[in-house]
Amino acid sequence: MTAAILNLQITDSQLAKYAKLIYDRAGIRISPQKKTLLSNRLRRRLRATELESFDDYFRIVSKLSDKDPEWDAFLQEITTHETYLFRDMSHWDWFQDEYLKQRLSLTKAGKIRKSLRIWSAACSTGDEACTIATCIASAINDTSQWKIEIVGTDIGIGAVEVAKEATFGGRAMQHVPDSSRRKYFDACKSTSTWTAKSTLTQWMKFHTHNLLNPLPGPPFDVIFLKNVLIYFDTPSKQKVLVHLLKSLKKTSYLVTGAAEGVSDLLQGLQRETAWRHFKP
Repeated sequence: MTAAILNLQITDSQLAKYAKLIYDRAGIRISPQKKTLLSNRLRRRLRATELESFDDYFRIVSKLSDKDPEWDAFLQEITTHETYLFRDMSHWDWFQDEYLKQRLSLTKAGKIRKSLRIWSAACSTGDEACTIATCIASAINDTSQWKIEIVGTDIGIGAVEVAKEATFGGRAMQHVPDSSRRKYFDACKSTSTWTAKSTLTQWMKFHTHNLLNPLPGPPFDVIFLKNVLIYFDTPSKQKVLVHLLKSLKKTSYLVTGAAEGVSDLLQGLQRETAWRHFKP
């Protein structure tokens, strides 16, 4: 890549075109304040595709389908954010110590079936889904009598493929309790990574999905939607939430991040705790 391209900055008109494309296809709002960030990330795609200008790249990427590897690479550059197991510990304390204990009590009383269906929406590389599985395995002594399904979805094709591997580096594993790490993960010393055992992976399945579209299939007992709607504007959030609420069972929970900004958009749901667990 030439020095000229290395120093290339996106213009206001180019930013507007890219912002509209990203918003129309993914619902993510790119503000003018992200001009430098977008320039930096697009330059990486110019280098990878050996193109010379942002306009050349736009002409190509704007015609790609959602399944095209280059569209996925472009979108991942725009939406990359940090993820790791047991992020936001208060959510997992609630899920394991309150929610799962309540489910166990109800099953013992014969009031509900021994089943759990949980959706990790915008699952990225699977850290959240694997955390869900770890909590379930830790809370339920005999899961052989249970029907458990953890669905992880993400708009990124590459992220979903990584999630299917269920392998995590040391940074992603730093908050996993030592007892759970030893019991549910296999260590690879040569790569300093940890791979989830079949105890966890048997429940998890991953596929691509755009949150702007409904997700087919049976409803869920719990939906985790964290650290994603902060990138959406109000109309996009409303569209996503309509789809999510249709995917919830009548007595179920939607768990959102603290900065998601959706409290005013969830009329008809009851907030259970200060950690933003909403119950229809």
